[in-house]
Amino acid sequence: MPQTRPVPAPRPGRRRRLGALAGAGAVLAVAAGVLAALGLHRGHQPPPAALPLRQVAALPLPGDTSRLDYASLDAGRGLLFIAHLGASELIEVDVHANRVVRTISGLPQVHGVLVVPGRRRVYATATGSNAMLTLDEDTGAILRSSPTGAYPDGLAYDPVRAAVWTTNETGGSETVIDAATGTVRGTVQLGGDAGNVAYDPATGTMLVDVQGSDQLAVIDPAALKVTRRVPLPGCQHDHGLALDPAGRLAFIACDENNRLLTLDLATWRVTGDQPVGSGPDVLAYDPGAHRLYVAAESGQLTVLDQHQRTLSVAGSARLADGAHIVALDPATHRSYYPVPDNGSGHPALLTLAPAP
Repeated sequence: MPQTRPVPAPRPGRRRRLGALAGAGAVLAVAAGVLAALGLHRGHQPPPAALPLRQVAALPLPGDTSRLDYASLDAGRGLLFIAHLGASELIEVDVHANRVVRTISGLPQVHGVLVVPGRRRVYATATGSNAMLTLDEDTGAILRSSPTGAYPDGLAYDPVRAAVWTTNETGGSETVIDAATGTVRGTVQLGGDAGNVAYDPATGTMLVDVQGSDQLAVIDPAALKVTRRVPLPGCQHDHGLALDPAGRLAFIACDENNRLLTLDLATWRVTGDQPVGSGPDVLAYDPGAHRLYVAAESGQLTVLDQHQRTLSVAGSARLADGAHIVALDPATHRSYYPVPDNGSGHPALLTLAPAP
């Protein structure tokens, strides 16, 4: 039987309470009741429609069925790093060979994970110690620990300044860390609970969801200052974020009312508003296929195609319990979904490819 590890105490906030619940190993019936009580099922859902995808693999993963969180792919080497929050471990998978490479332990309540192939480094947020850990991609060794603000979650990389940005969710800030040395360069206060962060290569700015005020913050990464706050009408608790830099679009998931907004990055206006699955969490955009994947806490996956800067639903269906994570390979157009239990009593990695 898998060993049960300590889990974080419940904190305010829908997503964090889900993490505590999943880590505690609550049964699905109880979880469903709690999810309803937390308001996850408010708002309209997209009508069921067959996904334009087919499952090509289901790889058993090591460990227990506690909560999994973010995943990050080095597409060139085919190495996928999965944060197993409830076990305080990273799981490394070779997606080309469809095998587990290693399990890396000692990452307290690991949430976010980001691989930077050009540096051969993996960065992970350890919520249990309010730190960002730097790992060697080749060996899995933990090289250093850098302090962050309260409840570090998502990550983004600024390649121009070789800096890693960590979102401190309850701290309401961004910690900026030197990618080579682990030295903290500075902190940007956001004025509210923080969601995900992304680097915009077209403008060289950082974009951050400020979910406490339903805004998107635009940050000058050289001055470490917020230069613009973009209101997001119709959004409640903007958490998920993905960009189409070439198309000058941002896609923003509102996890309290199950909406997906499209934001024009040239005019800073919301140009689209669509329903998605309950509790939208991780987003992934495929620039070659012009396709957006929205994974939700409810296990529902919504796939949307972008044409002439407008999204349309290509399919929306339940994938699996806990399928709130998606990682994408833009070369093969395959998408990867770590799930806590694929019916075997162990976690698994589902691999989906575009349907012929």
